Amino acid sequence: MGGKGLPDPDRRVEEGFADPGHLPGQIIRQASGQTRGEISYTGTVSARRYESTHPWISFQATDINRVPPNDWMLLGEAKSKCEHLAGAPLKPAVARELYRVTLVKGALATTAIEGNTLTEDQANGILDGTYAAPPSRQYQEQEVRNVLEALQGLSDQIVRGERIKLTTQLIKDFNHQVLKGLPLDDHVEPGIIRKDSVGVGNYRGAPAEDCEYLLDRLVGWLNSSTFENNDPELRFAVIVAKAVYAHLYLAWIHPFGDGNGRTARLAEFAILADCGMVPMPAAHLLSNHYNLTRDQYYRELARASTSGGDTLPFLVYGITGFIDGIREAIDMVRHQQVQVAWVNFVHEQFSKEANTKATDRQRSLVLAMPMEGTVLRSDLAGLTPKLAQLYASAGPRTLSRDLNHLIGMGLLRRRSGRGYEVCSDVVLAFLPPIADPSDETAGLMSG
Repeated sequence: MGGKGLPDPDRRVEEGFADPGHLPGQIIRQASGQTRGEISYTGTVSARRYESTHPWISFQATDINRVPPNDWMLLGEAKSKCEHLAGAPLKPAVARELYRVTLVKGALATTAIEGNTLTEDQANGILDGTYAAPPSRQYQEQEVRNVLEALQGLSDQIVRGERIKLTTQLIKDFNHQVLKGLPLDDHVEPGIIRKDSVGVGNYRGAPAEDCEYLLDRLVGWLNSSTFENNDPELRFAVIVAKAVYAHLYLAWIHPFGDGNGRTARLAEFAILADCGMVPMPAAHLLSNHYNLTRDQYYRELARASTSGGDTLPFLVYGITGFIDGIREAIDMVRHQQVQVAWVNFVHEQFSKEANTKATDRQRSLVLAMPMEGTVLRSDLAGLTPKLAQLYASAGPRTLSRDLNHLIGMGLLRRRSGRGYEVCSDVVLAFLPPIADPSDETAGLMSG
């Protein structure tokens, strides 16, 4: 039976199901035969100290079975959008930029949660090798550099086709990576299980003497059949839950003298990146979500332990943040695809024109203009160095003739205030039609 504040893993047995190992409707089941404590030489179970100080560290994942229907729908949307993102052909420059943006945001987020105040531009400079922090902030530069290198190392491993297996040693390696080269308290050794009591705010980590055991137990649990599901439609949900539980339990155990949060978020990233269902840019989304909602992040962490181990709110919090992030990534991809469609449309329209210097110049002009927003007539000739050179060597009325011709082709429109904008909205007509849900008169028949 479940303790106070804990979900009862046998509750559905009491409702009439015979086998707690194969319960209808369950997404995750608690593996049978798991025993807390350790077996002594006399054959009795010796209680460990954490069982009384941290009873919520129970290695149960059955709370996912209580996820509300709306959040199951969000998980289905997240799975679909991950598939879309993984299968979307992007221009090489856009693909590199998407990877770079998510890498920098992920690294900056996981350090900003801990108080690092470097900006995104400065983090980009660290990645490029163009930024060097002043002496008073060199430790912040090192913090970001450490996480960037760790994330890039994991990404490179995936690109090489190598799997990432979560082990106790790998978690220790993560901690060593995030603390490398940083000024640390005397009791902190990077990658070494702590020997003293530590905590964050009012929370104290598990007893130091239990940390090695708990790490081994955590890794065995995460790699067990508890987080396996043969239904391909449910496997994605189980993977997301596994990543969130890895993060949560490492935060609860707090096995190291420092860097526990960064270590937990690296483990979470590794699980998502290795699963084969989450594209690399999306594997960073949870860290970014935690940073953007930092106050709620700490509240949900505290709530999960003070409730006695109810992990459902933290799971739902993670699911909601993941879907918000993947929606933004898909919007970026969709915008890029509309850009490609617009460029192709422009080339198609000019293929019907005679190939002259004038048409080359007109095509260069319309493709140099932004897809959104108005450009003043006085700024058009200077949009690119190539255009500036072309119009500098042309007559004073050339730009007017070109603009009129592009308007006649349906590629440009004149706006008030001597401005012009491209007719890029024409490519939206290529999309399948869909009703406008905001139009309350749609579908009404006049009588």
